Amino acid sequence: MDVSLASAWAALGGEPGLLSRVSTVVREGTLPARLPVRELARACVGVCALAAAELGARRAGLTEVPRVRVDDGAVATAFVSERHLLIDGRAPVAFAPLSRFWRTADGWVRTHANYPHHRERLLSALGLPEGDATAVEAALAERSSPEVEETVYAAGGLAVALRTPEQWAAHDQAAAVAAGPLVEHDRTDTAHARVRPHADAPETASEATAVAAVSASSGGVPLLPAAGVRVLDLTRVIAGPVATRTLALLGADVLRVDPPGTPELPDQHIDTGFGKRSTALDLTRAADRRHFEELLAGADVVVTGYRPGALDRFGLSPQALLARRPGLVVAQLSAWGPYGPWAGRRGFDSLVQVATGIAVVEGSAELPGALPAQALDHGTGYLLAAAVLRSLTEGSADGHGRVVRLSLARTATWLLESAARRGEARLGEARLGEAHRAGGGGGGAFDAAEGRLAERDSPVGRLRYALPPVSFEGGPGDWARPPGPWGADEARWG
Repeated sequence: MDVSLASAWAALGGEPGLLSRVSTVVREGTLPARLPVRELARACVGVCALAAAELGARRAGLTEVPRVRVDDGAVATAFVSERHLLIDGRAPVAFAPLSRFWRTADGWVRTHANYPHHRERLLSALGLPEGDATAVEAALAERSSPEVEETVYAAGGLAVALRTPEQWAAHDQAAAVAAGPLVEHDRTDTAHARVRPHADAPETASEATAVAAVSASSGGVPLLPAAGVRVLDLTRVIAGPVATRTLALLGADVLRVDPPGTPELPDQHIDTGFGKRSTALDLTRAADRRHFEELLAGADVVVTGYRPGALDRFGLSPQALLARRPGLVVAQLSAWGPYGPWAGRRGFDSLVQVATGIAVVEGSAELPGALPAQALDHGTGYLLAAAVLRSLTEGSADGHGRVVRLSLARTATWLLESAARRGEARLGEARLGEAHRAGGGGGGAFDAAEGRLAERDSPVGRLRYALPPVSFEGGPGDWARPPGPWGADEARWG
């Protein structure tokens, strides 16, 4: 399956005829890479915008789906949104000092230690009560890459050995990932979804207000396909929050819920917090659990971004959620996929790139590289939002809920397989730049950013940020609200 708009739309179960509603503004030089990253980014954003336009047309009673415009410049800028963010003039730090490539006795590993608890576990696994980069470098140089990978994961930390695409293809987890679809989606048996009304049939005063937001496509008022849709956001880091940030752009009432003991990295939360509210609930406490159940009783969508099975003890498996809230759309995101020996492992975009062979393709086995953006995170985030929007469209017709599953590793497989078919993975002998080789990247995205950044005041300071790339006729051009402090909102629907 090629990384094209058509293949992504087919994976979502979309009507092929709607692809004619999409036009593309091609801008050479954006997101430069040996792999077809620009095409992947364009496809993921394009299907998200088309799914939004499709849902908006259905809910507003339009006879034709609004036209969609995908601009490579806007897409490239949004795919490095975290690098464009300024908070009172200050640029966030993307990676902590111990999150990087390291030489081992037989090759390379990449670690992820942005979160304090992951840093502590990495150091503990290496037998370092305290440690800086020099100490970690010395400890890793004495060990093999597979040993480091297994030892650090056993301690609850994150380290992945560098593999070639061929080595990854021979891995049991690669087989499990490749066997599944890009977007796994299942219709549930129950048919009791809260039917969001069409423009001519609001059920209550509050729904009439939401319908007005969906229907307004003139007079400067944007068409909001997800107006009135209530989304519980149980995600972290980038991919899941990008999906829910997109749903918020489209009018959804998105409430992010985190455990109070593990706050999100502040700058990361700000970048992905536009349009949303944030609260903290400890689901081991009876009072907080009651608050959550009250929220769930009114929810239309639950999006989770934790390891498969990690939330089951709280009754948050898809089956348990649907038993309590029939007709719900449950969207699950993971790093390595829901099946296979690594299904229960933690993971991040940078680590998936290393395991799947992307880092070798973009550099070499002797000097690994990285994609010009955290494209697996951002791309999967827009695909996840598209899957939710398509589920809402289908559910509005039959009343059934849906369960959708996506993973960073499956998106990586899509990218690699497409490049292999095109013969592109061994092209690009020209030097891509030291920043790209070292894992920073971003060339081309910054050149394309002119006119695609905005500024506004917020409760967390004066912000400069990337505007959303999801664009369709009559749709919104910016979020209705800026991000606020992590965990500062009440646990209620807006």
